[in-house]
Amino acid sequence: MRSLRLSAELDEQVRQAAALEGASVSEFLRRAATERAERTLGSDPRERLAYAIGIVKTDLRQARDSGGAFADIAERKHRGRRR
Repeated sequence: MRSLRLSAELDEQVRQAAALEGASVSEFLRRAATERAERTLGSDPRERLAYAIGIVKTDLRQARDSGGAFADIAERKHRGRRR
């Protein structure tokens, strides 16, 4: 069981919307929560990240070289600690 606080304005909007649908406020909120949860949990990760996919342009060589670059940085930091 959950309880939830709404602003006076949102509470009035929910009451009006529920009345228009012929549902109780509780039923209206349950349906809204169900729809939102299903949309969030059931969506493909590519859909959720669509706004970011393709923003950064790079050639593939940079991505392939990133592991080696990281290893070089880690090695330099490690050598610096031993001194």
